[in-house]
Amino acid sequence: MNSTKRITSYLSVSGLSLVAGLAVFLCWWSGVLPTVLPEFLVPAKNLTEPLLSPNLPIGATAIGLFSLAVGLTIKCYRFRNAWYYLLGFYLMFAVTGGLVARYFGIDLLMIPLAVAGILTALLVQVSLVWQLDRQLSNTLFTPTKGTGMVNNDEAKTRLTSGLQLLNAVLPINEAVVFQCVTGNTFQTVTRLKADGGPQTDPNRNSVWRDGVKLCERAVSTKDFVSQSAENGTSHSVAVPLQHEDEIVGVLLLRLETPFSEDDRSLLSAVGAQFARNLTRDSFSKNSVSPQLGYFSTVGSQKKLDALHILRAVTTEQRCEANALAQISDGVAIAYLDGTLALTNASLLTFAEVTSEQAASLNLFQLLSRFKTDIFDEPEIAVRRVLQTGVDYQSELNFDVRNQILGLRISLLRENQTDSNEPIGLAVFVRELTKFKEYEKLKSDMISLMSHELRTPLTSINGFAELLTVDDTIPEQAKEFVTIIANESQRMSRMINTFLAVTQLQRKDKQEVLKIPLRLDEVVRDTITTLQPTAKKKRIRLVEQPAHRLPPVAADKSLITQAVKNLVNNAIKYSPERTTVTVSTALEAETVRVCVEDRGYGIPSEAKDRVWEKFYRVVREGQEKDDESTGLGLSFVREVIEQHGGAVALDSEEGRGSKFSFTLPRL
Repeated sequence: MNSTKRITSYLSVSGLSLVAGLAVFLCWWSGVLPTVLPEFLVPAKNLTEPLLSPNLPIGATAIGLFSLAVGLTIKCYRFRNAWYYLLGFYLMFAVTGGLVARYFGIDLLMIPLAVAGILTALLVQVSLVWQLDRQLSNTLFTPTKGTGMVNNDEAKTRLTSGLQLLNAVLPINEAVVFQCVTGNTFQTVTRLKADGGPQTDPNRNSVWRDGVKLCERAVSTKDFVSQSAENGTSHSVAVPLQHEDEIVGVLLLRLETPFSEDDRSLLSAVGAQFARNLTRDSFSKNSVSPQLGYFSTVGSQKKLDALHILRAVTTEQRCEANALAQISDGVAIAYLDGTLALTNASLLTFAEVTSEQAASLNLFQLLSRFKTDIFDEPEIAVRRVLQTGVDYQSELNFDVRNQILGLRISLLRENQTDSNEPIGLAVFVRELTKFKEYEKLKSDMISLMSHELRTPLTSINGFAELLTVDDTIPEQAKEFVTIIANESQRMSRMINTFLAVTQLQRKDKQEVLKIPLRLDEVVRDTITTLQPTAKKKRIRLVEQPAHRLPPVAADKSLITQAVKNLVNNAIKYSPERTTVTVSTALEAETVRVCVEDRGYGIPSEAKDRVWEKFYRVVREGQEKDDESTGLGLSFVREVIEQHGGAVALDSEEGRGSKFSFTLPRL
């Protein structure tokens, strides 16, 4: 595309140059441009015979080639740099031509060539400036999302919303926004009545005409104008809507109470916003042909209006920047050259720098203020974000100042065009110290309560088991004691699982000891352990190991318990005389363990919740399993995610389920 435009541009310049040369040739051929320069160099009395002029083909070729050379030189080097070379060349040529004319009597067409060069330079320069002006016009007048260009409906909606905002603050009976069309002619853009009643005909309402006169005074004075009715029941105020020293409209308000000067600042701010909206609306309605805009005063005014709109958008975007400055999270925005575009007060506090110091920092210098043992090379983190587009997240622990911060680095993209190109980087910093303290307090409380519950349960279970083997107690009492023993054991298992899940969520309490671990061996040991349980239900437990499975980095006890939970669930929820298959497989960068059964399956509405704590599937016609704690699958997910893996579920109700997880291979 660029090469095509370049070729087209050169062809256009060559065409203009040849047109200029042709025009000069025709003038020379018709005698409009006679050869007069030699008469100044060689007196007529010294001329024994007339100068020898080139024939028409040679003259046309010389003028055409000279025009083409001038045009291409201006195209390549621009007129500002090319005129030195062109003037120097022509002066040398003029001196040579004068000497040739004096001593040899030959006319080298100095006058036609000079006129051809000047005309060519003029045409080419005007053409180049015209092309740049068209590019500028296309850039200014092409509407894109976020540039502030609005259509009529959107402008009216924004103005109505602004009137509703004023109605919530001021005692308004009626509010009208007028747009200045020409002179003192007004056009109604939007109107709001507090009572919601029917609008009256403005042409027959004397009160309306008085309001228009008030608006005319506001336009002429460029200031607020207010008046009250003689009976004191109505108070009107006209607010001129001014943008870039130009009155673009008037806001007319009818108030229940007299206008107070305390409301002037509010009306001025809202009026400025209304003026920007009206300017954009007027700009979008009036279009100018980009081909004729360069030669049109109207087109030049439109370009100036477009620049005013860009300034208005910049003013509104400052509101967005001020909003970022007020939030409690630290926010910094940097361009792709590392220059910081914005840093709010919270971020400066976290970085322990002042606003004056931050003005001289770039992105990497700012990130270096957050260096810890984990986040010790900010350059690597930024490079990863730029290469992958994935956010970088980390928790930063500052022991010296007893503070924990959450850091996130994100890539900002241009979402207003189809290119989706990166345009900058955003840094977010959040205070996590209090959150971590509350989380630790919650975990400590849960652990304390769980341990306090475990102690009496141990006693209950112990004495219940002693009573179950006592032959002296009646059979009915022994049945009751057996129920007590079974239920205490179930509650004990629930507490143990709950404690394990809680410890996994607290990395300061549960230290994961990762070693090279072969998952096929874990599966084999698990099947051996649970084979008796499967045989009791007449379920066939089958292993399908993968060939030469690489190890993973994992905690053996935790992964073993996770596999046991999956296999035990498959046995528990499968009917008799079915098969539970436990398989391992090597994928691209992970090792997968899959437990597949031919059981009841899981309803589609429950698939996303089976990994939640305490959630138990309720099937139609069945009650919740009293033996289930609702923590087994939650434990599996916590363990796998802590090891950098992922869990998955594929199930069809009535046909079985397939639970699986993956862990990164070594």
